[in-house]
Amino acid sequence: MKKELIKSHKDLRVYQMAFDAAIKIFELSKKFPVEERYSLTDQIRRSSRSVCANLAAAWRKCRYEAAFVAKLNDCEAEAAETQIWIEFAVKCNYLDVASARELYGTYNQILSGLVSMIANPSPWLVKR
Repeated sequence: MKKELIKSHKDLRVYQMAFDAAIKIFELSKKFPVEERYSLTDQIRRSSRSVCANLAAAWRKCRYEAAFVAKLNDCEAEAAETQIWIEFAVKCNYLDVASARELYGTYNQILSGLVSMIANPSPWLVKR
């Protein structure tokens, strides 16, 4: 089987997982109480979307290893933050345990992919 060429951040499996997870969080967070609109709801949506946005920014910086890795580190931090908000949503009874486990597991996979890219950025960098 031939490996497909990655032309855009949208082709990255880690981006696709992060985007799908952010959409799922958006849908699930619609059921959060209105009093959480400017706190937990906003925070979990923002951090989940930020993973995707920072991946796009990292991809545009793939000519420069330090800048690329720095943006990937931002992605990692936002993904970990999202996991914390998932935990809060469960403890506040806004999110059921099964949905939370699924999301948390997805973010573990996202984090694994990001850590792998950070540890070995060379295959992702543009060769000069």
